[in-house]
Amino acid sequence: MEQIKNIVQASINVKQDVLQNEELLQTVQECIAVIVHAFKNGNKVLFCGNGGSAADAQHLAAEFSGRFYTDRDALPAEALHCNTSYLTAVANDYSYDVIYSRLIKGIGNKGDVLVGLSTSGNSKNIYNAFEVAKEKGMITIAFTGLTGGTMKSLSDYLINVPSTDTPRIQESHIMLGHIICELVESEYFG
Repeated sequence: MEQIKNIVQASINVKQDVLQNEELLQTVQECIAVIVHAFKNGNKVLFCGNGGSAADAQHLAAEFSGRFYTDRDALPAEALHCNTSYLTAVANDYSYDVIYSRLIKGIGNKGDVLVGLSTSGNSKNIYNAFEVAKEKGMITIAFTGLTGGTMKSLSDYLINVPSTDTPRIQESHIMLGHIICELVESEYFG
């Protein structure tokens, strides 16, 4: 029982650190404005991640394209890893490192937003996608852990959760992602 309580407390501690981090909260606020602006201009929001972060990317994309709190029209958002035929073909024929960058080359447009989730911030396939996104005039938002990793240098907006513990980082990513989805929906649909 004590171990369970310790894990819950560790999660609370990271979220408490997020709550006290004014710079991080300001970045979240800026991301809300950027995404609302993109949607109002007819752009889309694309998500990518690996493993649990891929699941979180898909979850957050669905909050936009489905609904969050209100019954409303769908917003153009998609997780880039959901087409397994594409994913496995490109990974096999080229490299896993280009699965997202190749897709961004094909479907990314100036003004679109690319959200990459990586607890380390060092996922090569997301870094490569951010490089292509920057070339195309897209906006990049990185959800990472404490340091921001290599993705930090290519991020227009860095949401770096103050932790180095992967599960605690992911728990905060989904919380912050939910906040963004809720407030984007509220602001966009008024």
